[in-house]
Amino acid sequence: QVQLVESGGGLVQPGGSLRLSCAASGSIFRINVMGWYRQAPGKERELVATATSAGGTNYEGSVKGRFTISRDNAKNTVYLQMNSLEPDDTAVYYCKLTTFTGLEYWGKGTLVTVSL
Repeated sequence: QVQLVESGGGLVQPGGSLRLSCAASGSIFRINVMGWYRQAPGKERELVATATSAGGTNYEGSVKGRFTISRDNAKNTVYLQMNSLEPDDTAVYYCKLTTFTGLEYWGKGTLVTVSL
């Protein structure tokens, strides 16, 4: 059983920062990609950023230059540093883990609200 637990969400004013964390535990073998996705009210879930085991990263266009994804492979943890937050960043943020064998696991999500 694999569990992903996200933390770090909350309410922040426009222009502020938050750091999300996602820790994976359980029977995990050979993690390939760890990433963050988000789903805003009334919208489909979308990719935010991913980080591969080889160190490669990928970002959705609107977050480039504002968000930074990083991994601590020894701790099976992925982080998302979010700066210059905007109201359009308001969403539930989900962590996803993909193994080299193609298995996918999702966290339950953490809410980020950007508002005055």
